[in-house]
Amino acid sequence: MKIRIVNHSHHDLPHYETAQSAGVDLRAYLSEGPMTLEPLQRCLVPTGLHIELPVGFEAQVRPRSGLALKKGITVLNSPGTIDADYRGEICVILINLSQEPFVINDGERIAQMVIARHERAEWELCEELNQTERGSGGFGHTGV
Repeated sequence: MKIRIVNHSHHDLPHYETAQSAGVDLRAYLSEGPMTLEPLQRCLVPTGLHIELPVGFEAQVRPRSGLALKKGITVLNSPGTIDADYRGEICVILINLSQEPFVINDGERIAQMVIARHERAEWELCEELNQTERGSGGFGHTGV
């Protein structure tokens, strides 16, 4: 699948690191220098990228596992959704869940993006739903 992309940053286009990678890394585009993310602070990090997705697809912005584990940095609205009709700059909402400040440098890999097909639902109003074995059992219903 070909996806049209505009790159206002000076970084390379996103690419798959291995032959079976599901996502591509997104890099911070910080033309005015590094940003410091204090503990429990959140910020919007620009990437300089704009994409044109085909109808029926979305881009999901997800945390990078290494940043989450090693530094406590994650994507706040994970997964963030980029809709097919959005043409603005891709920005990433990061939050620092650690107890130490974290410096984000220009070009740093801050998140990953996965392109995914999706369906649109057509709602059918009814008075009750078909029964299942689980029924209305919610969180923790199936045990530990």
